[in-house]
Amino acid sequence: MSDKTLDSAYSIAGPEDCLRIYGEWAHTYDDDFAAGMDYRLPALVGAAFLAAGGEGPVLDVGAGTGLLAVALTSMGFRDEIDGLDLSPAMLARAGEKGLYRSLLQADITRPLPRNGAYQGVVSSGTFTHGHVGPEALPHLFATALPEAVFALSVNAAVWVSLGFDRAMKGLPGLTLSEVPVYGEAAARQGAAHAGDRAVIAVFRRP
Repeated sequence: MSDKTLDSAYSIAGPEDCLRIYGEWAHTYDDDFAAGMDYRLPALVGAAFLAAGGEGPVLDVGAGTGLLAVALTSMGFRDEIDGLDLSPAMLARAGEKGLYRSLLQADITRPLPRNGAYQGVVSSGTFTHGHVGPEALPHLFATALPEAVFALSVNAAVWVSLGFDRAMKGLPGLTLSEVPVYGEAAARQGAAHAGDRAVIAVFRRP
C-alpha cells in the first residue's frame, strides 16, 4: 500500500480529481489498499448497522469496490443492496462481486435518484479528508423511508473541523462510536495513516 496513493485521495480537490484518482486506483484497490492496510471500517459500519436493526433495501453510499456489501453479506444480511458512487471505475469493480441489486453513479452533494426508496443507508470511508462534508446529508435523508436506519462513518480528524458534530446533533436515536480504521497490518508496514480513527454515527432518518 502506497502512502502516496492514500495521501492523493485525502487531498482530492473536486469531482474531476476524484474521478481521476479513483479511476486509476480501482483495479488495485482491494489488494493494495483494503487487504494491504487491513481496512476494517466497512465491517465495523456493517456490524453497527445490523446491531441497530438495519433492514433493506439498503443504499451503500460511496460504495467503491463493494467492500461494505461484502461485509454485510458475510454477516448474514440477505436484503437488497444498491451501490452508489461517483466513480464508474470503482462501481465496475463493485459490480464484479455480484452483491448489488443495482449500481448508481451520482454525486451525493446533489439531489439523488430514488428518493424515499430505502429502509437503510450505510457508508464507509466517504466522509473523510478531501471528500464530502455534511452538506450531503440532506440528499441522503431524502433517499430514505421514515425511520430508516443510517450507519455512516466519518473520519475522526474531520468530525469537528468539517462540522459533522453540529450537523448530526439531535438526530433521532443518535449513537456515536470511535473505531480504528485499519488493523495491525497497517502498523507493521509503518503506514503514515495506520492510526487513523473514524466515528460511526448510527441514527434514524430525521
